[in-house]
Amino acid sequence: MEKVKISPFQMFSLIFLFEIGSAVVVGLGVQAKQDAWIAILIGMLGGIVLFCIYYCLFRQYPDLPLTSYIPKVLGKMIGYPVAVLYILYFIYIASRVLRDLGNLLFISTLTQTPLWVINLLVIFIIIYANYLGIEPLARTGEIFYFLHIFCVLMCSFFIFSSGLVKTENLLPLLENGWKPVIKTAFPLTFTFPFGEMIVFTILMPYLNRPHLNLKTGLFAMLISGLILSYTTALNIAVLGTQKLETSIFPLLETVSKVNLGDFLQRLDAIVISMLVIGCFFKISVFTYAAVIGSASLFKKRKNPAMVIVVCLLTLAASLLNAENIQEHIYIGLKIVPVYLHLPFQAGIPLLLLIVMLIRKKIKTR
Repeated sequence: MEKVKISPFQMFSLIFLFEIGSAVVVGLGVQAKQDAWIAILIGMLGGIVLFCIYYCLFRQYPDLPLTSYIPKVLGKMIGYPVAVLYILYFIYIASRVLRDLGNLLFISTLTQTPLWVINLLVIFIIIYANYLGIEPLARTGEIFYFLHIFCVLMCSFFIFSSGLVKTENLLPLLENGWKPVIKTAFPLTFTFPFGEMIVFTILMPYLNRPHLNLKTGLFAMLISGLILSYTTALNIAVLGTQKLETSIFPLLETVSKVNLGDFLQRLDAIVISMLVIGCFFKISVFTYAAVIGSASLFKKRKNPAMVIVVCLLTLAASLLNAENIQEHIYIGLKIVPVYLHLPFQAGIPLLLLIVMLIRKKIKTR
């Protein structure tokens, strides 16, 4: 672990930007049609329960990241392989976010640039951010948090001013009952993005006031969840459910429709900037967690070589994990939530907590 500390507001900013990250890029919860915004709120509540479990684990080992206390709980024979799997999991999810960002830039602006070139340029910035460490990244997050909120307010103002919002697109509410909403919330919006807070079990020891980890995390999840729900509702109100389901990047399409007196148009650049910022912080947090997790597990100091290896693995995985954007989206919706997210975000942490409680009870007796 690096000998650095970050403030509660810096942690809040990191979590907020991380949660918004790539979730605002893709059509989150569109399987629930006009009730997608409700599915996001339900997923957020499930994510909050998970975060409470992560905090309980942290309280038992307040000075250690997740990858260091897994072997202490499960034993070295089981614990070390599980910890290594978590490192690989962080790298893989970082690669998926990098692929999302690369696809966004390729489709929206850099249409003549190969995807591997875009991802390579992004990964250079990620390497630099990881090399500097969590403290500069968190300080940068403070600035971009306010910028992000300003952009959300400004885009909302222009969308409403253009008369694009049609509230009837949000009706009828719960047309097919609660079943499609719950089915979308679990496991989709529950695991992405809220369950991905598992990565902050690596960063919790860095908070300079450890007792505020729970409040900071829950407040950041609440604010980001409300904004994601609001953004989704806005996309539905502007595009309608049919257009939303077929759109790869709904928010981008929503903002592209802004037209104030044939003068103020094409606000795509603002949205693309927001999305790039969110994805940058999400990739940085995942890769940094993989670096620190590796360093703590193998009792090594964080060094540039370790950062480069993790980031290059992320780059390679982003180019190899799918042949095209359709396959990438299919894997993200059908395979990753069930076979990766649920075990790593809910299954293993719950097992760790149960083992901890049993050991504590035996020790008390």
